[in-house]
Amino acid sequence: MTESIEEGVLAPAFSAPRDGGDTVSLADYAGQTVVLYFYPKDDTSGCTKEAQEFTALIDDFAQAGAIVIGVSKDSVKKHDKFRDKYALGVVLVSDETTAICEDFGVWKEKSMYGKTYMGIERSTFIIDGEGVVRRVFRKVKAAGHAAQVLETVRAL
Repeated sequence: MTESIEEGVLAPAFSAPRDGGDTVSLADYAGQTVVLYFYPKDDTSGCTKEAQEFTALIDDFAQAGAIVIGVSKDSVKKHDKFRDKYALGVVLVSDETTAICEDFGVWKEKSMYGKTYMGIERSTFIIDGEGVVRRVFRKVKAAGHAAQVLETVRAL
């Protein structure tokens, strides 16, 4: 398991199923800025808020030359339901094996109500057109995060 991805390193390559049933890989977006955000679970309050905020700003991200991709452990079928229920405009990648999460160092031990378990630490990576990680946000709070990421993308 990768301990942590730092700014300035080459982002780990990945290829995985996405909402709608196609496969997406980081290489598909060569030459373009990628906002890769990891979130714990479809259709939960924080994750829904984050996805809706990214969707609300999707045209602004496009104008800034960026694509937004959300990653969770949920299946493609769950992603499709989540996307349709909230009319989401971001790409949703299914990482059921947690391989991508582990490569980016976001698969962490968490605890709730005294019980420990493994889960996704809400994190965002901005990857430039050369595949280099330019900015890392860890332990993200969902509300307002998309706007913060957009400002960072615009400043790059």
